[in-house]
Amino acid sequence: MKVALITPPYPLEEVPSPPLGICYVAAACEAAGAEVRIFDYIVSQYTPDKLHRQMDEFQPDVVGATSVTMNFPVGAEILKAAKQHNPSVITVMGGPHVSFDAKNTLTRFPEIDAIIVGEGENTLMQWMPAAGSRSAWHGIKGLAFMDGGQFISTGPGEFIEDLDALPLPSRHLLPLSKYKALGFPISIITSRGCPNKCIFCLGRKMVGFKVRYRDTTRVVDEIESLVSKGFERINIADDLFVSNKKRVRRLCEEILNRRINFGWSAFARVDTVDEETLTLMRRAGCDAVSFGIESGNQEMLERVQKRITLDQARRAVRACKNAGMIAHASFMVGLPGESRETMQDSMEFARELAIEHGYHFLSPFPGTTVREHVADYDLEILTEDWARYDANTAIVRTSHLDPESMNAFVAEAYAPIFEKWNALKQKHADGKSTPDEALQVESEGRLRLIYDILSKDLVEKTGYYQTNGKEPIREFSARIAQETGISDEFVCRYMNLWVEKKFLGYAVQNGRVAWFWTSTNP
Repeated sequence: MKVALITPPYPLEEVPSPPLGICYVAAACEAAGAEVRIFDYIVSQYTPDKLHRQMDEFQPDVVGATSVTMNFPVGAEILKAAKQHNPSVITVMGGPHVSFDAKNTLTRFPEIDAIIVGEGENTLMQWMPAAGSRSAWHGIKGLAFMDGGQFISTGPGEFIEDLDALPLPSRHLLPLSKYKALGFPISIITSRGCPNKCIFCLGRKMVGFKVRYRDTTRVVDEIESLVSKGFERINIADDLFVSNKKRVRRLCEEILNRRINFGWSAFARVDTVDEETLTLMRRAGCDAVSFGIESGNQEMLERVQKRITLDQARRAVRACKNAGMIAHASFMVGLPGESRETMQDSMEFARELAIEHGYHFLSPFPGTTVREHVADYDLEILTEDWARYDANTAIVRTSHLDPESMNAFVAEAYAPIFEKWNALKQKHADGKSTPDEALQVESEGRLRLIYDILSKDLVEKTGYYQTNGKEPIREFSARIAQETGISDEFVCRYMNLWVEKKFLGYAVQNGRVAWFWTSTNP
């Protein structure tokens, strides 16, 4: 069986890692005996014609996609386009959004044949051999589908107790050189599960309340493999990485014993960290920890069942600073009962902590407690336009605040940052910036360049041409500069770097130049 897996478009501005979930899915399909390809539309342009060409070339039996709420609409439309192009192909979707909105999804998109609900690897490995026989679907847990116009859910699948039994994610199917050029960290997980009950989060429902751990030696094997492939930064994406301190110590000691040199970061709760553990993490290369603090108002934290205190947040931040580590705090705006006073509490608490921080707007995703029991809270959800569930604008109202007031608050909170940034850019334009400041300003141009190249498929579209005798990098840089409006010199600098790092390559034959990403799957 041939399986095409799709990563739907996702804004590059949202700093996407190479998609981890789809690589675990791909590994499960390969373990079930399938030939798998990933059609990655995060770091390449999506068009229906391109999808059709890829399908015609690969001839998949199954086309699957995963998504979060924000990119669910485009993911569903891609599966619809796949089904219309080849009605015999079996279409399947997974991920947090469709897991908790399965009936609506199948009703609205009859082109989607099945949904994998929740943690999907076991379900997939059972379903793959039976994908062509709908009658067999009824006996496979973790599936949702329509049968004779009736919605069928086979009930939840069992969580995977032994995570070490899972094959490692099939990252080799991704266009890794594009992600390396993008420059964001690659993610791994060392555990699954979350016992907490935050009303705005899907973690507990997707991966269960019981925390299941991978063997630390196998985790460090994976880290070592990624570093050997040229990834310089890794993000540990566990919900509760630091909660099991003995295990964190074993992992850090294994990294130190092997002398693996890389930078890494992790998510943590403020009630699980201590200075001793953070100091060891720092020795092993961890330079940043992100905390979801959510609010600077204690009553609000209790309302959303965050189960932390402001004093715990203070202690966690102090421990990070003492360990020589960057601490980052994330705050949410628009939680139930939000008022001008509670938002101001968050702003003042962020100033008190004196660390990097950011604000996100509440997005009440399908399956979250706050959405399923919205009548129990001081909250009104204003839209079901899933594309707006990106946490970048307000889509709720409380009895105290309208969305405009929430948006204005965040704009005010970020205003000093933007003013400082604009002043830095002006200083650079005036030729007065320090080398470090110049590097910061230049990074914005680098991101704009790589965003344009990836989102418009510029290497694929402009990288094959009759040479005019110029040096290939300079000639190609001029072509990219013309497409992007960025100076030849600036483009050439990064083309040289990407060629040097072997992200990009080129071949010259019979007077023609062909440019290519060095690790792009067919």
